[in-house]
Amino acid sequence: MTVQRRRRIIKRQRSSVGLALVAAISFLAGMTDAMGFMTLGDFVSFMSGNTTRASVALLQGDVARGVLLIAGLITFVFGNAAGVMVSIKFGPRVVLLLVSAILACAALSAAESELQFLLLILAMGAINAAVEQIEGLPVGLTYVTGALSRFGRGLGRWVIGIRSAHWIIQVVPWLGMFAGAIMGAVLVREAGDLALWVPSLAALSLTTVAFRIPRRWQSRFIQDR
Repeated sequence: MTVQRRRRIIKRQRSSVGLALVAAISFLAGMTDAMGFMTLGDFVSFMSGNTTRASVALLQGDVARGVLLIAGLITFVFGNAAGVMVSIKFGPRVVLLLVSAILACAALSAAESELQFLLLILAMGAINAAVEQIEGLPVGLTYVTGALSRFGRGLGRWVIGIRSAHWIIQVVPWLGMFAGAIMGAVLVREAGDLALWVPSLAALSLTTVAFRIPRRWQSRFIQDR
């Protein structure tokens, strides 16, 4: 086997593992977002939606809701920052462990809805640092507007004859989030507040799997320092 062929095989394997990880994390994000929306009435990963909802709330005089949503936007930014710092310092696998702990704290804070809301947002912000790219192609984990946009632009280029197929992977996070949101809605309907323990356990299970992925592979899933 030539060196070039071996490298191609490894690249395919690494890409497949990366896409599977993206799908699993997006599934977790969709499940958590659906649970947060059904339990608390607002999104915990869709910050574009919360920006609009905050604006409308303030315009309608619901200052408390508007301020809480703005606090959520700020928390999401800090979550992303914290995730990146943990990823750079300890590795992206540890980000998932951090997210598991934050989600557990959110499940424990069921009696304090505002705190629970902010903790869920913090977790969804941090988890974005677990995977930032697949072989140089950017991917989103807790939101799919960018993924759908990149998919659509890639489709447009393909139609006019630019035959790169890299854009097709953008459907993976959308499918993961869509399936996760369905699962989250079902769990809330069947288990109520107890359903919020499921994302924490799922994140912990995902952490266990992630620690089995070679460190040199995972280093390719985050942006260059």
